Amino acid sequence: MIPIRYNIRSLAVRKTTTFATAAGIALVVFVLAASQMLSNGIRNTLGRAGEPDHAIVLRKGSDNEMSSNLETKTINLIYAAPGVKRDEGGQPLGVSELQLVIALEKPGTGGQVSNVSVRGTTDNVLKYRNHVKIVAGRAIQPGADEAMIGTRLRGQFAGLDLGQSFEIKKNLKLKVVGIFEAQGSAQESEVWTDLEIVRSAFGREGLVSSVSVALESAAKFDAFRVAMESDKQLGLQAYSETAYYEKQSEGTAGLVTFLGGAIVFFFSVGAIIGAMITMYAAVSHRKREVGTLRALGFSRLTILFSFLLEAILLSLLGGIIGAAASLSMGLVHFSMMNFNSWSEVSFSFDPAPDIIISAIVLGGFMGILGGLFPAIQASRTSPVEAMRE
Repeated sequence: MIPIRYNIRSLAVRKTTTFATAAGIALVVFVLAASQMLSNGIRNTLGRAGEPDHAIVLRKGSDNEMSSNLETKTINLIYAAPGVKRDEGGQPLGVSELQLVIALEKPGTGGQVSNVSVRGTTDNVLKYRNHVKIVAGRAIQPGADEAMIGTRLRGQFAGLDLGQSFEIKKNLKLKVVGIFEAQGSAQESEVWTDLEIVRSAFGREGLVSSVSVALESAAKFDAFRVAMESDKQLGLQAYSETAYYEKQSEGTAGLVTFLGGAIVFFFSVGAIIGAMITMYAAVSHRKREVGTLRALGFSRLTILFSFLLEAILLSLLGGIIGAAASLSMGLVHFSMMNFNSWSEVSFSFDPAPDIIISAIVLGGFMGILGGLFPAIQASRTSPVEAMRE
């Protein structure tokens, strides 16, 4: 068995080629880990908005709140369904909401605008969504021209900061009176205001997008869903909140995964070729060493394994560097369009141990592919011909 320190010294001697190949593999691993972290962040950001013992009701056939319209007469029917949780006063614990998007200007972009999600909601929303906390200012007053915004919107659009005002519609301004956190969920990229304000501003009197209710337990969902969907005339469809928000993340997360995968594929081909060139050059310049090893009695299989190990060590070095660099992306927030709500949502890169490990393993796999054929060539080197050279 050839000592591993022999391979380590060989890599140390060839500093330039070792650095170039490791950097190429590190770039591939960085891109792969970053894209997977972003995809994971999108799923977690949207998924955190839901609770396992909460349900949301939409118009049948609607994929999201933006495309759903429910008449207000159905709200009491939903609240009266079996399994709906009630508060100390015997009132059903739920909210009826109307969601839409408005275009607001982004400061410092020369007039560029982007869509922002606006949620018209009822005055008990903070009681229903108890994971939402006011971190600055106060909650909105019913019927007042006021709004509160998620922390990830603060300062990202003109008028969206505490004490500032913005137009929800021409000649109708809302004043921002509160900033809230929602455990990093997509709700932190929303504007919340009074339901009646949104209805009157956009001519949606008598309509809501969705009705959300708290259930006595997650086990009560099936009975609740049957009650909602059994009356075909009502045309309702119920989802558990966790399942609904996970479904909302599929399109955006899938796009990020696809694009990241395509970039990683082309980058990895280049990295493998780079590793292969590096190892072929090493074999070419070390024929005398290989001949000496053969003359000392080391078998072809041992030499093959030694050169393959060298390629794997090189790629693992690049993989660890790339994975370590990708961890810094956990501090970055990234805004992009949510294709279900057609509004801009701020996501974060969410690192996970399985993502980092799989990225490093990919680096090692690229080393195997890049070093296999050069290692085979090295093992076939004739000791006599090598010593002559």
